[in-house]
Amino acid sequence: MADKRIILVVDDEQSMRDFLESSLGNRFQVRTASNVEDALKILASETVDLVLSDVQMPGLGGMDLLLAIREQLDYQPVVVMMTAFGTIEGAVQATHRGALDYLTKPFGMDQLDHVLKRAFEFEQLKSENRSLRRNVAEVSQKHGLLGNHSTMEELREKISMIADSRGTVLLLGESGTGKEVVAKAIHMSGTRSKGPFIRINCAAIPETLLESELFGYERGAFTGAIRSRKGKFELANGGTLLLDEISEMPLAMQAKLLRVLQEREIMRLGAQYAVQSDVRVIATSNRNLKEEVKNRNFREDLYFRLNVIPITIAPLRHRKEDIPLLANHFCQNFCAENGKPLLPLSENALSSLVAMDWPGNVRQLQNVIERAVILSFGDSLDEQFLDLADEMNEPGQASGVNPDITLKDMERELILKKLKITRGNRTVAAQELGISVRTLRNKLNLYTDLGVEIPG
Repeated sequence: MADKRIILVVDDEQSMRDFLESSLGNRFQVRTASNVEDALKILASETVDLVLSDVQMPGLGGMDLLLAIREQLDYQPVVVMMTAFGTIEGAVQATHRGALDYLTKPFGMDQLDHVLKRAFEFEQLKSENRSLRRNVAEVSQKHGLLGNHSTMEELREKISMIADSRGTVLLLGESGTGKEVVAKAIHMSGTRSKGPFIRINCAAIPETLLESELFGYERGAFTGAIRSRKGKFELANGGTLLLDEISEMPLAMQAKLLRVLQEREIMRLGAQYAVQSDVRVIATSNRNLKEEVKNRNFREDLYFRLNVIPITIAPLRHRKEDIPLLANHFCQNFCAENGKPLLPLSENALSSLVAMDWPGNVRQLQNVIERAVILSFGDSLDEQFLDLADEMNEPGQASGVNPDITLKDMERELILKKLKITRGNRTVAAQELGISVRTLRNKLNLYTDLGVEIPG
């Protein structure tokens, strides 16, 4: 049964065209042309999979054909050059300009079959890559990687490149840029999407519990361990483990994590034997880990182990053209969640949103839109519902700060206000305040001791 793929032979010698047509005609659909002009007409009229072209022909030659294919066609067939001994240099030059390979005349069927096999394998790989990129784009859209800015295009491209690798990924960026969203997109884009996606916030778990949370424990390992329990590494086996806020991990735990990443095996507390761990680790940090290493708050060897595939996520202020797209997306979602008809954002509202620098990034924009949808009335979402002056506290606007207030009191007011805005979510509040959850917890304990009511 003949292959449906089409091969175009371009050569001014009738004997070469006849030889290739008879040799390949029982396996492929073969078209022939004696010059570049006729070849381009065939290429424009139907989709050709592979072009076998002579380098030197009267008038326009193979190099001209290669250039025309790249500039004039809306698809790109694989091109293989044919050349006599005296023009090998020209064939090599053609490969530098986009031809996949070249054949030196005279050649036998074995040589031809080898080149064709390589060419069609290359074409299949290109097709698979295109399909993967489409899938990654769909997954990215599904998981909230919205945006048309070049930084978002580069991010999606990088995800497509690393989706199936096992290398550790280090996601860096300011609070609220969407590091967890990116981590989920990486997980869902690759072969590990069928496995679990497990997240652990290294800052939200007390140091004394973090080891058992990560590695699990055996029955009787400590007082209260009445049954064995799997840790996050075991639960994530075959999938992805997200270590959120890795910079907050205590140094002692960093050493144990390093061993797991190096040996790819974990040992539960109280266990006698280690077990293999097939986990893709993604770590996030909103702190400069190089500075943390320099200040001896983070192990240098662990930093190098985590920094295999570093990805820095751009802050929202660096891609302001994406703000209308994000705002409308959030507005649509929150209208549906709150049982409201779709409220279009007014031009004034969009202009005000784009004008802001968004120190809390995408998360802050999301919170503003959610609040506006809940408090809105009428048939559109106007600027009055955004309450941006209070949210951003812009220079030149009333800040409501008492000039006689102490720095500690001001800090307390800011923390309590942020907790109120985040509805008591301490992790989100800490991220938007730029402090660790541990620091926030200590301050709230102090406020509680002073009789202060904590929101949420």
